[in-house]
Amino acid sequence: MFDGVQFVSQIRAWARELGFSQIGVAGVDLRDAEPGLLAWLQAGFHGEMAYMASHGLKRARPQELLPGTLSVVTASMDYLPRQRGSDWCEQEWARLRRPQEAVISMYARGRDYHKVLRQRLQKLAERMQQALDAQRQGDGFTYRAFTDSAPVMEVELAQRSGIGWRGKHTLALRRDGGSLFFLGEIFVNVALPPTPAVSAHCGSCSACLTACPTGALVGPYRLDARRCISYLTIEHAGPIPLALRPLMGNRIYGCDDCQLACPWNKFARRSPLSDFDERAGFSGALLVEYLSWTEAEFLRRTEGSPIRRIGHERWLRNVAVALGNALASGLPAAEQAQALAALHARASHPSPLVREHVCWAMAQAGR
Repeated sequence: MFDGVQFVSQIRAWARELGFSQIGVAGVDLRDAEPGLLAWLQAGFHGEMAYMASHGLKRARPQELLPGTLSVVTASMDYLPRQRGSDWCEQEWARLRRPQEAVISMYARGRDYHKVLRQRLQKLAERMQQALDAQRQGDGFTYRAFTDSAPVMEVELAQRSGIGWRGKHTLALRRDGGSLFFLGEIFVNVALPPTPAVSAHCGSCSACLTACPTGALVGPYRLDARRCISYLTIEHAGPIPLALRPLMGNRIYGCDDCQLACPWNKFARRSPLSDFDERAGFSGALLVEYLSWTEAEFLRRTEGSPIRRIGHERWLRNVAVALGNALASGLPAAEQAQALAALHARASHPSPLVREHVCWAMAQAGR
């Protein structure tokens, strides 16, 4: 007889071998999450992410995404780089105080997490298949692995399966690991016993809301993506709104501020995998260096990195905004001249998007 509890225990053992930190199981009835999803979409908080609206309630209905799904195996994988010391959080705040230094979100300094998780989730699913086959339970077993790549309510499923609770910054959060982890799921057509949810422990804390540079966290558990620096630097394809540019500081790809401010992230765990080690050149580099990258150099340096997805044009756009903010901060004369020279070299770029942001950046000198 198939023992679901024992099988979930075995899945956890395999997952640890593959570098996952937690495994949970959620059911597929997410109907009570639908009103919140609809309200978020109707408020327009998804911005230009049209796919969020086009999939609609499919996100809350796993069986529509993979017919026959009876359970969702949820997984988390820590990504704090192995080489970071105990003062990693203070180091990140310090980066934001150095206006000429380019700041890339921590999760993006290593290998593309989509590739890492997808490959390891696939291996985990294959082990499940083999075990079910050995028990003569594998006939007709179907599954599909996801990681931020399909209409899946990842945080909702993580919350229901005990991976963590939804923090006020809208990310999954756990007491023994903070929020510095990726999420992945395997939809399966096997009924597995759900794992219990954990209670929330944000309490009256509002540190993440206060820390958001652009006010994108419009309230507890409510994110207006249109103001979020991660959205603006990655998902948003057009000109960055003028009012938000000065608020972006030197952040050129993503933003970690709400996580840096969260007290629970003092318990963030370092990844056991080398995949998330910081690549040379993605930490501590100067903005003028990044602005000088040709498209060929951008593609070469970002091979296998999540950064490549934004393309060279948006990369230059983001760096130009950060350089404008550096100029506005009042740089020493020699450094200001260097920044202006770097911008001037891009002033006739073929892309109107790049030219406009470079022009704006040059106008910030002396402000």
